[in-house]
Amino acid sequence: MSELPKHFLSKAINRIQPSPTIAVSQKARDLKAAGRDVIGLGAGEPDFDTPDNIKEAAIAAIRRGETKYGPVEGIPELRKAIAAKFKRENGLDYKPSQTFVAPGGKAIIYYAMMATLNPGDEVIIPAPYWVSYPDIVLLAGAKPVIVKTGPENGFRLTPKALSRAITRRTKWIILNAPSNPTGACYSQADMKALTDVLVKNPHVWVLADDMYEHLIFDGFKFVTPAQVEPRLYERTLTMNGVSKAYAMTGWRIGYCAGPEPLIQAIAKLQSQAATHASSIAQWASVEALNGPQDFLAPRAKAFQERRDLVVSMLNQAKHIKCPKPEGAFYVYPSCAGAIGRKAPSGKTIRSDTDFVSELLEAEGVAVVQGEAFGLSPFFRISYAASTEQLEESCKRIQRFTASLR
Repeated sequence: MSELPKHFLSKAINRIQPSPTIAVSQKARDLKAAGRDVIGLGAGEPDFDTPDNIKEAAIAAIRRGETKYGPVEGIPELRKAIAAKFKRENGLDYKPSQTFVAPGGKAIIYYAMMATLNPGDEVIIPAPYWVSYPDIVLLAGAKPVIVKTGPENGFRLTPKALSRAITRRTKWIILNAPSNPTGACYSQADMKALTDVLVKNPHVWVLADDMYEHLIFDGFKFVTPAQVEPRLYERTLTMNGVSKAYAMTGWRIGYCAGPEPLIQAIAKLQSQAATHASSIAQWASVEALNGPQDFLAPRAKAFQERRDLVVSMLNQAKHIKCPKPEGAFYVYPSCAGAIGRKAPSGKTIRSDTDFVSELLEAEGVAVVQGEAFGLSPFFRISYAASTEQLEESCKRIQRFTASLR
């Protein structure tokens, strides 16, 4: 059978698309396997290795026999470590019973939306956004309300735009800072201005995606919504994970904290979906959160140096304008100047999707089109790669843009 029967697939699955960032990374891998000289800058994955003490904790857990089923919500040792982390780094008081562990941050967003959304509900998502937010909302049967930002305000949501987007049907706002894909951050004053709007709208809950918390540059001070405005504490789900800061993407551990009834609801969902996150990865994460944190600052400094290199080289490329982000490991340059021009293939570039496709074809550099993140004409580069790869990629981009006619 070459095709599934008509109407076999659910309406829910037909509402969503495969992840574009994963698709770009896979295409780069496929081209490399076919012998092409390709540099993949599509994946949001640190190129550093997981620290040795964390690996050793996982090995020790295996040797102790920590390989059986565990609690749905996460092992007690990790939930305690999560509560301690939120207190130590964010000034947020959570009991271990208010914390939750999932197989990755994506699972937490999925569980939170599936456990709370009904048809007709709305979720405010500032654009550009991480590619999975709108699709998860659609899968839950609700409506993503996209609020566009731009480089003129540092890709930050403004209080006025937030206020205009809220309706009686709004159930959540998803706030991600530092942002994927722009690296945009919110100062204490920026965040307070947004939380002031949310205080006036008590029916709106906040999902704070703090996954890139430890990747902040130039002395910028990280803040999270419930920390800035304690009145939002009872309707905020604050989520984080070990993937980015601790270079543990493949370990698949995300965590969150929030009101206990919400934690119980998402636990009910996980009990029927994944049972629990990997026991071994959880023990490794206990060491990640409780162990030495001294490597975080040097790694952030290395990312800052890469950011400076990439921003400088991209701003020397014709037809490209690249803002300097405050965090994460992405830049989100505009390719507006390339629209309407002819690529070496003879094809006219009519969109950022065309731009990244022609760049890959001509120069073997894989990046992600802005369309995937809800704001065009831009593209995302992940500079979580070696300095040599980044220099070579930027030279190729300069060569490509210089060839446009």
